[in-house]
Amino acid sequence: MCKVIICDLDHADVEPEERVLAEAGYGFKWLRCKSQGEVIENCRGAVVLLNQYIKMDRVIFEALPSVKCVVRYGVGFDNIDLADATKHGVQACNVPDYCTNEVADQALAHIMSLLRKTTLSNNIIRRGVWDFQKLAPIPRLSDATVGICGLGRIGSALAQRLRPLCREAIAFDVEQGVAGRSFPDFVRFVTFAELLARSDVLSVHCPLNESSYHLFGKDEFFAMRDNAYFINVSRGGIVDEGALLDALRSGKIAGAALDVAESEPLSVDNPLLALDNFSVSPHSAWYSEQSAKDLKRKAAEEAVRFLRHGTVKYPVNTL
Repeated sequence: MCKVIICDLDHADVEPEERVLAEAGYGFKWLRCKSQGEVIENCRGAVVLLNQYIKMDRVIFEALPSVKCVVRYGVGFDNIDLADATKHGVQACNVPDYCTNEVADQALAHIMSLLRKTTLSNNIIRRGVWDFQKLAPIPRLSDATVGICGLGRIGSALAQRLRPLCREAIAFDVEQGVAGRSFPDFVRFVTFAELLARSDVLSVHCPLNESSYHLFGKDEFFAMRDNAYFINVSRGGIVDEGALLDALRSGKIAGAALDVAESEPLSVDNPLLALDNFSVSPHSAWYSEQSAKDLKRKAAEEAVRFLRHGTVKYPVNTL
């Protein structure tokens, strides 16, 4: 009976996981479960589940009492009910540091594309328009105040990239002042209201939870500067996409770029896709050849740590 089961994963292979687990002396199974029922049916006896999408809550934990650790492939862990995991003695983990550079780079790429209108220029040239005046106005990044909502690993990495490029970086983070947290000393903290009112560019880098769901809605977009640009590379549910659509259509904000959506993939008839001041990438900010391998290796290493020592490097709940 395998102690480690990859219960749902849409990757092409599991070679990094196999290498790590084999070196540690553990066998494993790779499943492609599509529902909680399939997990319950096929994962009996497992101690560690490596999980990508399927909801991990009391339904799983009550049906599979042998499961004592869930390692989620990725930074986000909103598919794990932490209260249920803690109640049932299940250690929940994520892999928070495998794609820090990639996501920060993607945010910066979206910022540059929005301000320099590179996506728009490509689109209109393909429609037969060769006229830089159709791109106006183009603001100067070195004169801009860039706001960062969430100054964790990725937000801090973006701030470092922006330091020589923009006039000022400001930030809001709910954990400012929490013991043990450290932040870049050149970033000035402001209130959430000030972040909205002062940012020429606002980039979102916070986790999705009950308090951040639709954090950016009608009132928040209305409070932003009329010439502001908005970027979200964190979680789709943080943004009310209907409110974003209204803000873009009305010109309340100048443009927006998303790497994530509340429901993925975006349908081809989504009205956001008809707007020239909107651009999107397919939840690809995390990806590079190197980060993809790091994710798989680190997830397997976390499973080995738990089985060997009962401790983990990346806990997201406290038992």
